[in-house]
Amino acid sequence: MTARTARGPLLKPRKNPEQSRSAETVRMILEGAARVLEERGLAGYTTNAVAERAGVSVGSVYQYFPGKDALTAALVARETGLLIAAVHAAAEAATPELGLRRIVQAAVAHQMSRPRLALLLDREENRLQPADSLDAVHRAISDAFLTLLARLEPGPPVAIEIAAGDLFAVVRGMVDAAGERGEQAGDALEHRVLRAVFGYLGLPTGLP
Repeated sequence: MTARTARGPLLKPRKNPEQSRSAETVRMILEGAARVLEERGLAGYTTNAVAERAGVSVGSVYQYFPGKDALTAALVARETGLLIAAVHAAAEAATPELGLRRIVQAAVAHQMSRPRLALLLDREENRLQPADSLDAVHRAISDAFLTLLARLEPGPPVAIEIAAGDLFAVVRGMVDAAGERGEQAGDALEHRVLRAVFGYLGLPTGLP
């Protein structure tokens, strides 16, 4: 806790973009950072490279981000925010089975839509632990599982709190392991994770 709090100011943007032009500049910088990571890896990930890829000056980068770690933290927040939004939507699905399927699809898409970026951000996130994003993702997915399991008939084989934790561990473990192995086939991973989740709950997956 102490280390995270001490690093906090270094990971926060210098200022929040309020005008549309500023917001667009930040969007360009973040996408430039994402592309540099994908194309050059961590070794080539510099603020100069990000500025060049984004089509802005280095001064513009530092106008919004005090350093590379703050830029990385903002990129992590952007990507995890997309995942959390998809998970929240999944929890509102018409049926719990559909919601479970959508959580798996969201987790796999998060890892596989831009696999190199996701892998590098996972590693950087573990190093930086920015803005409690790890806790936010854990909480969002676990809460979604709790919501869906409470609607499931018949219910899970154990208490829903335990089942939600187990399912989170299954999804995170399988998706992260696939990312570390450099897997590219999202459909194959999605099928494996669905079988694991639905098998745990004793439900048919409807997969061939």
